[in-house]
Amino acid sequence: MTLQELIEKIGLKPLSKFQDRAVTGVYISDMVSDVMAGAKSGDLWLTIQTHKSIVPAANLVDVAAIIVTGGKAVPAETLEIANKYDIAILSTTLPTFPLVGKLYESGVRAR
Repeated sequence: MTLQELIEKIGLKPLSKFQDRAVTGVYISDMVSDVMAGAKSGDLWLTIQTHKSIVPAANLVDVAAIIVTGGKAVPAETLEIANKYDIAILSTTLPTFPLVGKLYESGVRAR
């Protein structure tokens, strides 16, 4: 499944520019250090964090996208950095747990 397919299927809102790519798994954490240690290239990173440090962590791990859950607003500074490095930031009003259910139904699983 690709990012664009998930955006359309689940109703995610793109906040930054990005290149469409395959999604190979999902990683859920609100701790940047956990993501750097445990996420894999191609994962979706589900979080409520919106500060600018999420972008370098996502870039380091090469996640497919950061999905900010719960309708949290992402600061312009974070989006500017994401656009500079072509890191996809998507948002949803869904809390994390219901989003996980929708991803599971769509075939996206933790690995």
